[in-house]
Amino acid sequence: MTISVLCLALLGLYFGVDPRVQQAMIDLGGMKPSQVEVVFERPFHAWLHYPAVTLLSSVFLHASGVHLAGNLAYLWVFGLPVEQRIGTFAMIVLFLAGGTLANIIVALQLGSLETPIIGASGAVSAVVGAYLGLFPSRRIGMFLPLGLYLQFAQVPSILVIGSWFTLQLLYTVFGPINAAVAWWTHLAGFALGLSIALIYRAIVQFRG
Repeated sequence: MTISVLCLALLGLYFGVDPRVQQAMIDLGGMKPSQVEVVFERPFHAWLHYPAVTLLSSVFLHASGVHLAGNLAYLWVFGLPVEQRIGTFAMIVLFLAGGTLANIIVALQLGSLETPIIGASGAVSAVVGAYLGLFPSRRIGMFLPLGLYLQFAQVPSILVIGSWFTLQLLYTVFGPINAAVAWWTHLAGFALGLSIALIYRAIVQFRG
């Protein structure tokens, strides 16, 4: 899948260099809300320059291989069917739009934060939302603790994703302040992806 390959390529570059270079990459490509918030007050053409571009570049930077692997796992399960349905180009637009929206929300809520923010959680959440909008009746295979052993079961996607969404919502309400902001980015990405998928389905049915 296109986005997964790009992320893995960046992983090889990112973790194959000196730790000081890694930190420099984070400082340069990570999104710093204190810098980006100022851009919102400027004309739109200013968004094409630094530091506004970090709204996008930060999506492809991760804190660790585990951090990236988790996002890639979600992309593998939910992203592949979505890409097959809407096409590679639309998938890339969806992914980047979700990540950018999530970062904008962080910048608006933590405008004084100097620490660079990285990761693709908002982008991946947009893909999860799109999956639910495109395949509401599909089932997802997963191992569940049924009885004394783990057993493979086909679970309705609306139940799996609904449980995930509920968890994000609970963390948003009851979690610590910083964590709550992170969960809000998940919800924002999810809402964007779901909305785009529903609009896409409506257009396809209308042309139909």
